[in-house]
Amino acid sequence: MGSDFYIFSILPHAGIIIKICRAYTNNQQDFEDYYQEVCLQIWRSKDSFKQQSQWSTWIYRLSLNVCLTYLKKKKNNDKQFASDSLPPEAIDDSHAFVDESINQLYMAIRQLTEIDRAVILLYLEEKSYQEIAEIIGTNQNNIGVRVKRIKERLNKLLNITNDEEGG
Repeated sequence: MGSDFYIFSILPHAGIIIKICRAYTNNQQDFEDYYQEVCLQIWRSKDSFKQQSQWSTWIYRLSLNVCLTYLKKKKNNDKQFASDSLPPEAIDDSHAFVDESINQLYMAIRQLTEIDRAVILLYLEEKSYQEIAEIIGTNQNNIGVRVKRIKERLNKLLNITNDEEGG
């Protein structure tokens, strides 16, 4: 991969890639593998970008697809605990942010389904319902309902976590 391509086409969107990879991994090694694979796939697929959407939207879609594909492969290969079923205390947060409230949010997000994780990450990036629908491959009305339900679920998960820590 050319360093110019990485510097000008991937690096400005590294935050997107990091957030998505972080939401689908439970340890530093997996995170690094996912991040590398996403960057590699962006480079390999760059010629297939048809400019029917923004570059950042395309990177979101590709990043999500790579992470979901990797997750499915891992589930099929491991036949162990899937990240969706891990209790929060079993998650290795070695690639965690310093801010504890953000760590708690990511731990709660990891407990959502794979698609709900994608939706809420895009919502947190302030993408419009239309953009989220395009990336996920559904309609805009579905996204609005889904976001409302995800927020309620996260609220419950975060309140449970805070209750356990406080009491």
